[in-house]
Amino acid sequence: MPNDVNEPSHAEVLRAADAIVAAFATTDAKAYFAAFAPDATFIFHPEDNRLDSRAEYEETWDSWIADGWSVADCVSSARLVQTFPGGAVFSHTVDTTVTTREGAESYRERESIIFRHLGDGNLLAIHEHLSTVPDAVPADESADAEPNVAEVVAQ
Repeated sequence: MPNDVNEPSHAEVLRAADAIVAAFATTDAKAYFAAFAPDATFIFHPEDNRLDSRAEYEETWDSWIADGWSVADCVSSARLVQTFPGGAVFSHTVDTTVTTREGAESYRERESIIFRHLGDGNLLAIHEHLSTVPDAVPADESADAEPNVAEVVAQ
């Protein structure tokens, strides 16, 4: 239950996030961009600069589409909802497969989406941040790992 009438519920946040993921997963630009405020900002690790508006992102998206890009699959996991009066933060791990002129590409990223609560049960995304997921280092390759006793004896 929200702490304040202006604080969204977890269910509202999950519905809003699911709508964004579903629209992205089908390369549905109209539905996808409708979920973002015109003044939303975007930080994507593959891009050189922050995108300072939805219109700027739409231009970038259109350039991707013109280059043969589309989303083949997108799955959200490890989801976390943090609400506060006036909005929420949704973060998750996202596994995406896209098609390009070069073929299919798959990657795992972490994403945060900041929502503004509109008070009518709806949420509008005002910021999206996408980052890479560091590769896990196997324990036997870690710089801090103790050497294997068999390896020490063999030396």
